Amino acid sequence: MSQLQAHYQTSIIEQLMKGGKYANRMQVPKVEKVVLNMGVNSKHDKDVMTEAQAELMTITGQKPIVTYAKKSIANFSVREGMPVGTKVTLRGRRMYEFLERFINAALPRIRDFRGVNPRGFDGRGSYTMGVKDQTIFPEVELDKIKHNLGMDVTIVTTANTDAEAKELLKLLGMPFSS
Repeated sequence: MSQLQAHYQTSIIEQLMKGGKYANRMQVPKVEKVVLNMGVNSKHDKDVMTEAQAELMTITGQKPIVTYAKKSIANFSVREGMPVGTKVTLRGRRMYEFLERFINAALPRIRDFRGVNPRGFDGRGSYTMGVKDQTIFPEVELDKIKHNLGMDVTIVTTANTDAEAKELLKLLGMPFSS
């Protein structure tokens, strides 16, 4: 069990219960899953997709799947069925380990970091943020990087409102900017 998961089970649940909104422990919001998505334009260079898959596997410890275009878009030179990205869905122990590394090690390594944008919520308790560079993760070896690939990190919670989800993420250690 990761330290973040143990912290959630021992103290965060109790802190959220003190507010009086929840009748029992099962109603307290929790992080359900974390989805990492890399959109890749592999039109010219086919190695970009394999590099993106290797980077995601290094960062998460789980094999990513390839996502394919559902429709053809002429302006982007994308045809239906072309590979357009990779994604990984983390749950359970791996999810908490990734969140711990993301909050404590990766986010502080962002240049001129002043906190994450508090407006990244979707209205249903999920939070999404973009990362412009995969080199913020300590697992990534800088010498092996050929392309600068960004990614989207989506944290899906069981919270019903954005305020509940923001409170949960704050207690988990997410550094929101003011």
